[in-house]
Amino acid sequence: MNLFLTAETAGAAGGGASMIIMLVAMFAIFYFMIIRPENKKKKKTEEMRNSLSLGDEIVTIGGIIGKIVQITEDTITFETGEDRVRLQTKKWAISTTAKMEAEEAAKAKKK
Repeated sequence: MNLFLTAETAGAAGGGASMIIMLVAMFAIFYFMIIRPENKKKKKTEEMRNSLSLGDEIVTIGGIIGKIVQITEDTITFETGEDRVRLQTKKWAISTTAKMEAEEAAKAKKK
């Protein structure tokens, strides 16, 4: 029974372990730099869409700005401009609100 590792067996065992460690480290970096922030952003956006109320100023993903006049379970009706044109859209099409933009601007000033 050989108690000492030869150079060949030590190199092979160390190479496999270091490869696994590198893969785990790469996955951890990928998770904390890409996946986790994206999930937080999705959660914040969904929370914003569920907390919309009448009178809120909104911006759609197409860039249309308006004030909410009616809310149903999955649709929103809002008025645009002085001519009071009413548009109806799905909740998922709402990009931001005036409150959300103000909060982001305040955070940017603090930094």
